Amino acid sequence: MFSKVHAVARQVSQIIVGKDMQIRQSLVCLLAGGHLLIEDVPGVGKTTLAHALAVSLGLRFNRIQFTSDLLPADVVGISIFDREKNGFAFHPGPIFTQVLLADEINRATPKTQSALLEAMEERQVTADGVTRDLPEPFFVIATQNPTHQIGTFQLPESQLDRFLMCLSLGYPDAAAERALLMGEDRRTMLKAMRTAMQPSELSTAQAALREVHTSAALIDYVQALAQASRQNGLFAEGMSPRAAIALLQAARAWAALEGRNHVIPEDVQAVLVPVTAHRLRPLKSTGGTALASRDLVLQLMKSVGV
Repeated sequence: MFSKVHAVARQVSQIIVGKDMQIRQSLVCLLAGGHLLIEDVPGVGKTTLAHALAVSLGLRFNRIQFTSDLLPADVVGISIFDREKNGFAFHPGPIFTQVLLADEINRATPKTQSALLEAMEERQVTADGVTRDLPEPFFVIATQNPTHQIGTFQLPESQLDRFLMCLSLGYPDAAAERALLMGEDRRTMLKAMRTAMQPSELSTAQAALREVHTSAALIDYVQALAQASRQNGLFAEGMSPRAAIALLQAARAWAALEGRNHVIPEDVQAVLVPVTAHRLRPLKSTGGTALASRDLVLQLMKSVGV
């Protein structure tokens, strides 16, 4: 079943050229049932990656352009009075989909950002006192620009913690950029893409992760990483239990894509930075982005023996 995931990766790599590792990490995040944050400068393919993943996985896709005047009702939905029924009728917002692209999420105010918290954690939304379930599966893929750019609001820790992984695409290398310059328009290629994996197959693959074995020694290693992050003096706050659970789940997905039914320390190390860097705030602020602590996470990994 995981061969279909590799087929998705190959198809997406035809659109997002030269970013095989980031595509693989994105699929690990979705396979683990988590939400994905992509942080980088404008124009490097963040939105295109999200759209290509949704199309390849056969999932319903909605996009919201986050702006400073966006309201929570624009995301969740609103109740409008229906004269024929003499009552209010709820009109679902764009969040009622399977893949929600929250484009430039940090350009919206904290009030609007908070409208996503319940959806991301509990796969449901509450409006006008009524709780409504979201479709299954449900993923939020958010993009954000570096916080030093004009018109951005920094995401609070509670919002960042809802994202299983945070990635940065970066500029393409010379060969990849030349392929982009000489190749077909990406939007045209997106329209021609076909589904490479059905949603039911994705759900089956997600369920299969529960069968990926994690030994007691591997759990000890994850716990040691979490404890070190709280005690080594590099971070203002260490890894939360939710972060440790996310790290273990992402490591299971990485192991499954490697063709193994058990997790080894190298699987944990492969996903450690994208799972934890956006959650761990440096003790000494560098004024950087959500990925500012990436180098410190690498120091943490080196300091904890396997």
